[in-house]
Amino acid sequence: MSLFISFSPFLDAWKEACASVTPSTVVIPKGTYLLSKVNLEGPCKAPIEINVQGTIKAPADPGAFKDPNWVRFYSIENFKMSGGGIFDGQGSIAYEKNKDPHNRAFRVKLPVNIRFDFVTNALIQDITSKDSKLFHVNVFACKNITLERFTVEAPADSPNTDGIHMGKSDGVNIIGCEIKTGDDCISIGDGTKNLDIKDITCGPGHGISIGSLGKYPNEEPVEGVKVTNCTITNTSNGARIKTWPGESPGIVSDVHFEDIIVNNVSSPILIDQKYCPWSKCKINEESKVKLSNISFKNIRGTSALPEAVKFICSGSSPCQNVELADIDIKHTGPEPATSQCLNVKPKTSGKLNPTPCSSPVPKTLSATA
Repeated sequence: MSLFISFSPFLDAWKEACASVTPSTVVIPKGTYLLSKVNLEGPCKAPIEINVQGTIKAPADPGAFKDPNWVRFYSIENFKMSGGGIFDGQGSIAYEKNKDPHNRAFRVKLPVNIRFDFVTNALIQDITSKDSKLFHVNVFACKNITLERFTVEAPADSPNTDGIHMGKSDGVNIIGCEIKTGDDCISIGDGTKNLDIKDITCGPGHGISIGSLGKYPNEEPVEGVKVTNCTITNTSNGARIKTWPGESPGIVSDVHFEDIIVNNVSSPILIDQKYCPWSKCKINEESKVKLSNISFKNIRGTSALPEAVKFICSGSSPCQNVELADIDIKHTGPEPATSQCLNVKPKTSGKLNPTPCSSPVPKTLSATA
């Protein structure tokens, strides 16, 4: 049996806790509840916590939402959410309607399961996001926020269901998370700085991706990204950077992927500066996003396709200081694994399989999503 959490009492409990001058906790006990959209806003007068023990379900009908929010935390400092609870977006109806890539008018109204906007000094721990209609988590303009032992569950064919997406945020930590979804397990948007991703299990999905970048004007740099000790399984991509050809300038620097296991991943190591989903881009132009100080170290496992390492850099702004070290990726098929390079001369060291830049670049450069 499901119980309906009325918007007003839940919001009233939040407001009371937020107004307290001593640390306060709002508890959602075990059980199954239905919740319409809610905005939980600060600033609060003292540290505040939400302890979610039950399962909270969104309206299944996408038409119940007029903007891309279901549960939104806004302008809060010293915040914690924990308890082992589940946020269930009930996205199956949305998935069917959202499979048409031309249906943007429908997609822009789909809600993110959990949105953190302008949140500072936060810990999100032992929470599950299930079947979100769009992204599971969106982190925007946050500082010093940690998602630990966070779980994402969605079907492999659920469109646009990025597990954790962030942008314009500084000091995000994503630790010990298990992410199974239909799009990027983790996607990193512009303005992300000092990001630490470690101990992640990813798959199915599209891997761990920086971007896509360069599509919109005035994008902020992505700087200081570390991805370590992750296992990526049965995904379309592994460690990926993607930027649009033509369009707008940008910067990506100091990005390091290290100690990563890939299992049956179609494109385990990928720089794609001809990112062109649905063939809607200026494919004959060069990307204006500048990539520098990028490393891929100690990445091992298996590739579902022969092209295990693929660097497609911009012709007008070639990648600088790209490093490959201790790479051992075997193709699961009869052909050996290959490595392709365009507009980049990577520094190399240690054991390298496949041999760097050993294969010609095909005319069809990018078809990834």
